[in-house]
Amino acid sequence: MRITIFGAGSQGDIQPCLRLGQGLQQAGVQVLLAAPQNFAGLAQSVGVSFHPLRGDVQQIMAGETGQKYMESGGANPIQSILAMRKMLGPVALHMAEDALQACRQAEALITLAVFAPFGATIAEIRGIPLVLIEPTPVLPTGDFPAPGWPIQKNLGRWHNRLSGFAMLEVIWQWYRPFVNEFRQRFNLRPFTGADFYRILASVPLLGAYSPAVIPRPADWPENVYLTGYWFQETHSAWQPPADLQAFLEQGEPPVYVGFGSMAGRNPRNFAEIVLAALAQSGQRGILATGWGGLGVLDLPENVFVLQEAPHGWLFPRMAAVVHHGGAGTTAEGLRAGKPTVIVPFIVDQLFWGKRVQGLGAGPAPIAAKRLTSANLAAAIHRAASDPTIRERADALGSAIRVEDGVHSAVALIRQHLGA
Repeated sequence: MRITIFGAGSQGDIQPCLRLGQGLQQAGVQVLLAAPQNFAGLAQSVGVSFHPLRGDVQQIMAGETGQKYMESGGANPIQSILAMRKMLGPVALHMAEDALQACRQAEALITLAVFAPFGATIAEIRGIPLVLIEPTPVLPTGDFPAPGWPIQKNLGRWHNRLSGFAMLEVIWQWYRPFVNEFRQRFNLRPFTGADFYRILASVPLLGAYSPAVIPRPADWPENVYLTGYWFQETHSAWQPPADLQAFLEQGEPPVYVGFGSMAGRNPRNFAEIVLAALAQSGQRGILATGWGGLGVLDLPENVFVLQEAPHGWLFPRMAAVVHHGGAGTTAEGLRAGKPTVIVPFIVDQLFWGKRVQGLGAGPAPIAAKRLTSANLAAAIHRAASDPTIRERADALGSAIRVEDGVHSAVALIRQHLGA
C-alpha cells in the first residue's frame, strides 16, 4: 500500500510525521512524506522518501511578521488571523498544489489535523481515504481549555468547550481563503468552519500523546484514538562529543535550557537572562541553540553550549529541563521523568505548560514576555530541588516509557485502511 503523509510547520510538527512514516515502512507500507523543502535532509537521515513542498516555514517565522507574532505570544486570536494569513499567503496554495502532486499514486493520505480542510480537499480530489494525526488536541472538550486559547484556566465545562470551538474557528480563518481558492479550482463547494469540525469528528484521528498526560475526554467522538507519544529510538546508538561527555562527568547533573526557534529578535537577551538565572539558582547548565541562535558571550565554566543532541539521550542525564513548551520537547522531558519548566511563547505552548503544572511535574509556566532572571531562577530552583515535583515527574516518566505510540498508531491505520 502507498500512503502520503502531508505535514508543514516547524521541525516539531514534522517529526511526528517522520516517526509515523518510519513505523509504517517497517510494517511494509510505502510512505512518501510531503513537507516543506527545508526538511529534505531530515527525511533522508531517517530513510523516509520525500516530496518537497514549496515554502520554508522556518524562514517565514524568522521574518518580521513571524518574529512579531512570537513576541506577542499570539495572545489575541483575532490578530493572529491577520498575522497567519500574511505569513501563509505566499506559500499556502503552492504547498497545497505540491501536496496534491505528492498524492498522484497514493492510496491514502495522512495529514496533521490542523490542516484537515486541505487534507480533505486533496483526498476528495484523488478519491482516497484520509487519516488525521495531532501532536496537540484540536477537538473541543469540556475537560480543558483549548490549546492556543488565551485563558488557560479551567473555568468549567461550558467555557472549555466554547474555547475549543472558538479556536477551531480561529485556525480555520487562518487559511480559509486559501483552502476555498484551491477547492474552486476543482469545482468543489466552499468549506466553512462547520466543515472543519465535521472532518475532525468523522475521520480517524490519532492523538500522538499519552493518556497519562491527557486522559481521553468522554465527550470526544469515537473516531479519536490516543496512541501514546511517538518517539524516535535512534538516540540509543548516538555518541556524544568528547567535550559534552566531559562536561556531564565533571559535576552534578545540569539543567537543560533551550527555546528552539522561539528566541525572537533578541536571542542575546534570552541568553543573558538564562545565564543569570543559572548563576542565581546555583545550577550547572546546558544551553541549547536552535533557529533562534541563542548568542552567548563570556560563558562561565559551569555552562555548556550545545549545538545538537537527541533529547532522548540528553534529557535523562539532566536535573531538570527548561524549554518553550513545544509538544515534542515536552513529551521528551516527561518521558525522561525530569521536572520541567516551560517558558511559552505562542499557540499551544502555554497549554503544555499548564498541563505539566497540573500533573505536578513542574512549577507554573513563565510567559516568555515576562521572563526575568529572578523568576526563572526561582522556577529552576524549585524544579531541581522540590522532592514532590521530582517524584511526580519520575512516576509520569515511568508510565510514558511503557507505551509504544508508533506501534499503536500503525496498527490503527492498517486496521482502518485494510492494509
